[in-house]
Amino acid sequence: MESAGAGTYYGFVIDDDAKIYPDPRSQWQPNGVHEMSRVYDQAEFQWTDAGWDALPLARAVVYELHIGTFTTVGTFDDAIERLDHLVDLGITHVELMPVAAFPGDRGWGYDGAALFAVYEGYGGPDGLKRLVNACHERRLAVLLDVVYNHFGPVGNYTGKFGPYITDRHHTPWGGAINFEDWGSDDVRRFFCDNALMWMRDYHVDGLRLDAVHEYFDRSATHFMEQLSEETKALSKQLGRRLVLIAESDLNDPRVVKTREVGGYGMDAQWSDDFHHALCTVLHGGEGEKGYYVDFGSVAKLAKALTQTFVQDGTYSLYRGRSHGRPASDLSQHQFLGYIQNHDQVGNRAIGDRLEQIVGMDRAKIAAGIVLTAPFVPMIFQGEEFAASTLFQYFADHEDPNMALAVRTGRQREFAAFGWNPADIPDPESVDTFYRSKLNWDEVHEGRHDEMLEWYRKLIRLRRDSPFLNDGRPGQTEVLFDEEQRWMMMMRGAVTVMCNLGEEAVALDHPKEFRFVLASRSNVVVVEERVVLPPDTLAVFSKE
Repeated sequence: MESAGAGTYYGFVIDDDAKIYPDPRSQWQPNGVHEMSRVYDQAEFQWTDAGWDALPLARAVVYELHIGTFTTVGTFDDAIERLDHLVDLGITHVELMPVAAFPGDRGWGYDGAALFAVYEGYGGPDGLKRLVNACHERRLAVLLDVVYNHFGPVGNYTGKFGPYITDRHHTPWGGAINFEDWGSDDVRRFFCDNALMWMRDYHVDGLRLDAVHEYFDRSATHFMEQLSEETKALSKQLGRRLVLIAESDLNDPRVVKTREVGGYGMDAQWSDDFHHALCTVLHGGEGEKGYYVDFGSVAKLAKALTQTFVQDGTYSLYRGRSHGRPASDLSQHQFLGYIQNHDQVGNRAIGDRLEQIVGMDRAKIAAGIVLTAPFVPMIFQGEEFAASTLFQYFADHEDPNMALAVRTGRQREFAAFGWNPADIPDPESVDTFYRSKLNWDEVHEGRHDEMLEWYRKLIRLRRDSPFLNDGRPGQTEVLFDEEQRWMMMMRGAVTVMCNLGEEAVALDHPKEFRFVLASRSNVVVVEERVVLPPDTLAVFSKE
């Protein structure tokens, strides 16, 4: 209807069904995902970011956050009040966990139901625009996490309108998104249009694509390739830099290779091999379970730092087969490195953070390695000040049967790792959500302030050093001793030493290098020898 202007409520009646369904492409669901849609005018918002362009991803320091727990109030507007903290820290890119509308009052966002609408509880579409605009005013780029591998189990009505799901393939959430079967042209258009909307209408600078290994597409042009080409075209049209970052456990270089050499054209992907290798070394490398069984040695960490993929065609005990292929010819700036993210904290049994698991000294070493490694560094909200609050899995399913299934499913999952089911936080409890909110009152107190200052120094070092911003393959060398558990990483004019052993070690001081900083104050430098106590990292440079 021509009279259906901004603010008009509307919906669809399908065949003889008496229910009025919301629009699958609705850009505004102010009363929730089950109710009628409302017309939203993208042109009404007054942007003040003309001429903005993000830094290249290769120069980025990324900060992942969840709007609902980043602040006490948990809204876009409240998040704006904390942006200066990120600027002072040295962050360049803010990555938002999904904000597409979902049912209930709380959730991580990965069960989105109305993918074109912004969750009203966070502040709706105008709220997201205010946050992006505020970020750009502070020279912060914005990346948005989007989920194109499944719909949430409740509140999504796309199945009433077309073949969005196919049973020919199966994912952890049921049938797969229909990227290749009958009617898939319109389905692919749906998701490509969604991606372009965020970057065009909300001025977002790039997207993180959740779990692309659950895309099933044997088309001549893979969905990721199509999306990459359309994103490049939009980037030229808008005159600003746009990026696509994939989450993939395939260890397949095609994900980030260009179309011209048979790749899918993603700009970067998350590097789980680096995380797993670093995490298991920090833990001591013993008794690892699940996907960690393929890691656990300093040698594996050294391989991750120099060759990116640890599993590059080697046998995976976890998978029971060979996995991956080499990526050592690719720029390591096509991979994001981290020791914490929403998965690696929130999907632990009780949502405990690294510092709570391995202690302050080892958490500092982890930060030192992440922020001097050849990958694009990413940190998770609160990591920078050793937050005492947990980040747990939480949800609010309206269907009591669904809530019970989620609750018992997590208890069963962690019982296999020896956890008492009674100790597993109830994901459906509102208390689990509140426990996961950052406590900003502690930031400048004691060990929290100490960790914050350590991160500031590392980020400043990272951003100021040409060598630490060199992602070319073959530019990182690593020496190590498995028995004594020390490692030395050389990146041009910067050398990073760390000792994760139980005894102090004496290492050769790099000639002409000066001492820059250390995670503890008891490092001893005598002529051309450096004595590193246990659980210590030190950085030297001749820049």
